[in-house]
Amino acid sequence: MAHQLLWLEVVLKLAAGVVLLVAPAATAAVLGLPRPGSAFWPRLLGAVLVGLATASALYGFLLPGRGLSLAGSLAVNLASAALLFATLMLAPPPSRRGRGVLWLVTSVLLLLSLFEIAHA
Repeated sequence: MAHQLLWLEVVLKLAAGVVLLVAPAATAAVLGLPRPGSAFWPRLLGAVLVGLATASALYGFLLPGRGLSLAGSLAVNLASAALLFATLMLAPPPSRRGRGVLWLVTSVLLLLSLFEIAHA
């Protein structure tokens, strides 16, 4: 199960990272989130997500014992979920779609974290 969770981490983070790298403004618009004033920060987040996916892949598949383990992914996911939850409580996106997307992502991150706690 831990191997499958690691694969899921890699796929989700890599997909989100590539989308943010390629089309940051369009991604925000499609998700109903505020458009960034500059593409720099969304692209930087995309690069970080690709890096996290690579680190997880290294740990699980290419160089076992090196890279980001499930425990590391757990820390990243919980921190991300906490930030998204705080955003939803303190300064939610203006659109219903944006709020829905953030609630969905927060829920998925928390659910994934629970599985990682159980199998880390």
